[in-house]
Amino acid sequence: MKRLFLFLCLFTILSLAASAQHITWYQHIAPIIHTNCTPCHRPDEAGPFSLITYEDVAKRAAMVKRVTQSRYMPPWKADPHYVNYANERRLTDEEIALITDWADHQMPVGKNGKDKPDTILTSKVSRLPDLELTMKQAFIVKGDNVERFVVFKIPFELPDSMNVEAIRFITNNRKLIHHANYEIDDVPAEDLYNTQDYVNLTEEGNIRTAQYIPYRKRMIYYGGWIPGASYESYPPGIGWKMPKRGIILLTLHFAPLGKEEKSISGVQVYFTKKEVKRSIRAASIGSGGAGEKDIDPFFYIPANVVKTFRVKVGVPADESILYVWPHMHYIGKIFRAYCVTPEQDTIRLVSIPDWNVAWQEMYWFPQLKKLPKGSTIVVEGTYDNTAENPSNPNNPPQLIYSSGDMKSTDEMMTLVMVYLPYEKGDEKMEIKR
Repeated sequence: MKRLFLFLCLFTILSLAASAQHITWYQHIAPIIHTNCTPCHRPDEAGPFSLITYEDVAKRAAMVKRVTQSRYMPPWKADPHYVNYANERRLTDEEIALITDWADHQMPVGKNGKDKPDTILTSKVSRLPDLELTMKQAFIVKGDNVERFVVFKIPFELPDSMNVEAIRFITNNRKLIHHANYEIDDVPAEDLYNTQDYVNLTEEGNIRTAQYIPYRKRMIYYGGWIPGASYESYPPGIGWKMPKRGIILLTLHFAPLGKEEKSISGVQVYFTKKEVKRSIRAASIGSGGAGEKDIDPFFYIPANVVKTFRVKVGVPADESILYVWPHMHYIGKIFRAYCVTPEQDTIRLVSIPDWNVAWQEMYWFPQLKKLPKGSTIVVEGTYDNTAENPSNPNNPPQLIYSSGDMKSTDEMMTLVMVYLPYEKGDEKMEIKR
């Protein structure tokens, strides 16, 4: 009996070792890393080091194992039990187990069936852009450890309007930028040039942006960039038209820096000869958008309190949602948005039970999500303005509110939605990211 027991133990150990040897870089680990980690961890992106090649990952295997087991990485703050998304960057338990086994058993490399070096697709747009528009000149970001919000004006005049199939934010150094927002406005008549090239909201306040108000009568597109994002594209026949003449208003949130750096940013646009039959639209709900004056209770957070706010906005016509982008600042703790139909059914949009301002995301639905006419969109935000909140920018805590000049030491509760007017069958249209 003792021999049988020893034999079974030895057999189990050998079996586990043998199975571990089947977990290799090329067959199992590279697909996980390239899908979930490399979009940020590559040259000119936000990650502090590259995770592309076998060598990149193998020398950090213990760290990769640790941060994936704790789910600290890859960052994905949305509750997976509330809604699933097409661009979900959340590892399964099985994927985490594969990484753990691989790291614990000498990181076998395996065979590369294609006999090619490790590669990662940096952009699914596999050609050069048709148009590149950037700031007039480099902006100097001071090395004084102060974060900055700056709005840049980028005028353009084209031979004609063009159908757009993709757009991509570009910058010379992504590590300088916490996130970016940009809108493209059709400006057929206003003077594009005799206004400031940029307004530094941190040092000049919001008053000087009044000169840009005439440009914003016809907003054609609204989008943004966060670390790891590379481009925005749409299903066939869906997109928007680049106007013949207009303005890009590009808002950059510069992270605090210890030394002076230069930043040159803009967008690349990819045109298509195929007709854009359905144009996307954008809506902003809450701070700075629809329903701002209806936030309940009045949007300010006294010191030493935890407070919840809510805003409700009606849906005027049937709509099909492509993605949602929630936004709060440092003392935000919980964010949730949903839609209540006229029949009192609830359509879930997004839930973030543990908000972190450093990990914002645009959440793309796997299929277009219909919001029926007469529904009510509800956005809820909870804020912790106490000393127990380690993210609180003030010590001791101080009154925090929304002043309109985008300081992150103030607060916001905003949901950006990109959508289409609904058409029959939209619910079956898949969105691939």
